[in-house]
Amino acid sequence: STLTLFRISDESWADIEAAHKSKPSATINEEPSDEEVGEESKRSLQENARERVKDKVVGLDDQEMEELLAGLLRAMGFNATVSPVGPDRGVDVIASPDGLGLQEPRIKAEVKHRKNTSIGSQDVRSFISVLRQGDRGIYLSTGGFTREARYEAERSNIPLTLLDLDGLARLIETHYDNFDTEARTLLPLIKVLW
Repeated sequence: STLTLFRISDESWADIEAAHKSKPSATINEEPSDEEVGEESKRSLQENARERVKDKVVGLDDQEMEELLAGLLRAMGFNATVSPVGPDRGVDVIASPDGLGLQEPRIKAEVKHRKNTSIGSQDVRSFISVLRQGDRGIYLSTGGFTREARYEAERSNIPLTLLDLDGLARLIETHYDNFDTEARTLLPLIKVLW
């Protein structure tokens, strides 16, 4: 019935046949090796685990997020404390090698725990204004950052790291073995050996 509606010209049909003949014949795919299956399973397991870690982090409240970041910084070798509840002038966590803030680098961190809200350039500029010479900044936002905010961080005279949920999950994965009891209580994880 379709031939009654249109007809392919002989020249067009010859082009189709030539194109079809020039294609290499399909090869039968071999079954993947056990090693390839193992690697794929490993990647899948790692991605699944990272997503679960992110889900646990999202479930924390604002104060717990500050404590988690302080625990992460302690796991990385710094002495870190959380600012007392109340006005903190834009600094939620303070860390330094000596714990007193006398040795550099002094790390000042701002934590915004709003999963579906990206931080904009104005928030980043406000945080940069509290940083002084010798400071390093970390701005943690579980909602991520706008392009303009990233631009503000890049052009800052004081080193500033913008840390989103994915970056936080990777750092937790890397440094979890060094977490102290407080941080492990906030985020209890089990190591899986492969």
